[in-house]
Amino acid sequence: MTKKKRPVKDKIELFIEEFQNRKRYPTLTVEILKKIPDAKLEEAIMDFIDCHAQRKGVSQYDVIKTLSPGFLAIYTTLQVEAEVVNGGFNQYFFNSSGDFASEAVAGFELIGTPALARLMERAIAINHENQEKNKKLNIPRTLEALSKSYKGNRLNKLDDEFYAQMKDLWKTRVRFIRANLHLFVGEC
Repeated sequence: MTKKKRPVKDKIELFIEEFQNRKRYPTLTVEILKKIPDAKLEEAIMDFIDCHAQRKGVSQYDVIKTLSPGFLAIYTTLQVEAEVVNGGFNQYFFNSSGDFASEAVAGFELIGTPALARLMERAIAINHENQEKNKKLNIPRTLEALSKSYKGNRLNKLDDEFYAQMKDLWKTRVRFIRANLHLFVGEC
């Protein structure tokens, strides 16, 4: 009688399992931050922010707005990157991440990427024009309207500029964190 081999987990299952079982840090100190590997540093910072955002009775928006400049820079620039890579600046501004666009400009400046800060300012201006046009045309804020809004949208051109400038953006954020550990100390 032969033993049945247990199926090997595929890479996606392993990734999900690793992510779900990752170490989370409710307290961040300079010593703890020094021990976190570069590849896990942004994740640890975002988990810490998420821990703060889970406080009962306070909206996530209000919690994020009260973060220190270091935490806010990491949060907002990571949100821009995630949204733009997933669906462009159009999606970024459609989703609640866009509520922090001005903070993202400051975040890009703080981490040392002024070109991305200027690109973000241009995106904010175009988005403002788009919103004004949508109000005049009485276009509802629905997923269907979002889907249609990509056609001819000037934000689309900025997506390509962002992709060209975002190379190793995570490394820039990690360098910023490592150089400013004191900005990322706290307890949630």
